[in-house]
Amino acid sequence: MTRTILSAWSLLLGMGLLMLGHGLQGTLLPLRAAHEGFALSATGIMMSAYYLGLVAAPFIVPHFVGSVGHVRVFAALASLASGIILIHILLVDPITWFFLRFTTGLALCGVYITAESWLNSKADNRTRGGLFSFYMVVQTGGFAAGNFLLNLAPVQSWQLFAFVSVLFSIGLMPILLADNQAPPPSRPVHVGFRELWRLSPLGLVTIFGIGIAQGGLYAMGPIWARAFGMSIATVSLFMAVTLIGGALFQLPIGRLSDWLDRRLVITAVTFGAALSSALVVFADPGNEMLVLGLFFLFGGLSLPMYSLGVAHTNDFMRPDQLVGVSGALLLTNGLGAAIGPTLTSFVMEHVGIYAFPLLLAVAHAAIGLFALWRMTRRRAPNAIERGPAQAIPTGSPYSTVLTQEVSATRREEAQAVRQEEPAEA
Repeated sequence: MTRTILSAWSLLLGMGLLMLGHGLQGTLLPLRAAHEGFALSATGIMMSAYYLGLVAAPFIVPHFVGSVGHVRVFAALASLASGIILIHILLVDPITWFFLRFTTGLALCGVYITAESWLNSKADNRTRGGLFSFYMVVQTGGFAAGNFLLNLAPVQSWQLFAFVSVLFSIGLMPILLADNQAPPPSRPVHVGFRELWRLSPLGLVTIFGIGIAQGGLYAMGPIWARAFGMSIATVSLFMAVTLIGGALFQLPIGRLSDWLDRRLVITAVTFGAALSSALVVFADPGNEMLVLGLFFLFGGLSLPMYSLGVAHTNDFMRPDQLVGVSGALLLTNGLGAAIGPTLTSFVMEHVGIYAFPLLLAVAHAAIGLFALWRMTRRRAPNAIERGPAQAIPTGSPYSTVLTQEVSATRREEAQAVRQEEPAEA
């Protein structure tokens, strides 16, 4: 495993730098929008555009990859993201920022597809799960650390935007100077929502609901934290501890779901996340440590839900459904994440800032209640039928396909071993 990770050091370093810039811009833009006087609803719609770009990218990027190759597409899209962030300081307008965010989502999704296909070429079925777990830590760690860069300059200045551009540009160097090129990614075949619902209703609801909640969290969390009375330094800490909680809880919760009925784990985790978010409503704004602690717990319970939803769907998936189901899950999560910021901003604008933690609580509680109902409708698959839960970067397109491929392969291997065992006398 160590040798596999070292063989991909340039990719991991480059993606870490890109995630630093991505984490910084994700928190910077809503704070700058609030400083410029954008309405909450306008900010929410603008931030939703990023997830629309993520949804659109798999339909657009493969055509360019087929024409000019992965390396050129990767360089072009990362350069595009580097330039777009600078346009934000030249044209300060919510409509313009909407289209800029859409293009950023499309560009970064293309970067993910290219980088992760290369990462897949570095591993086999024995090492792929561990390598992608390490990649998830790099992604989440870079995204979390990027929030602390908010303290380098005032939000109203141009320096932070320039620093995001610098990180995107420098992040290109380790990847483009490496001596390996990425193989072509798999192209998803169409699977409709009706087929996905037939396959796994709970998987569909979980992925969609988590998309709404986490889209609202990433887009409107910084604005809520400022309205709650936090300083810019504390806002960066608030976003970082939420992400760190998700990184630390990801593997333990995944392993627990391999031992127990996965629906029971989904129920417990979502109710726990709902409770920790709801308790924020009763917290004293002056007690920032309590609020940070509650969101650390919330992130630890909420962020692994994407991996749990994918794993639960995988439990009922045939191997020939791999690519189509993965594409449908990505589209489902992207649509939920596009709705989340807009919904959260409108409710906050008309109800007040405490609507933010309450919406997060309601979204997670609804998933938990649906999981309880589904437990009465279908038995849990046995250990042979189930694939292992693996940490997946939320909304990271190609790694969702790859992780499901590993799970399907391991499930087939386990079934083959069971069939070869001699019957008991």
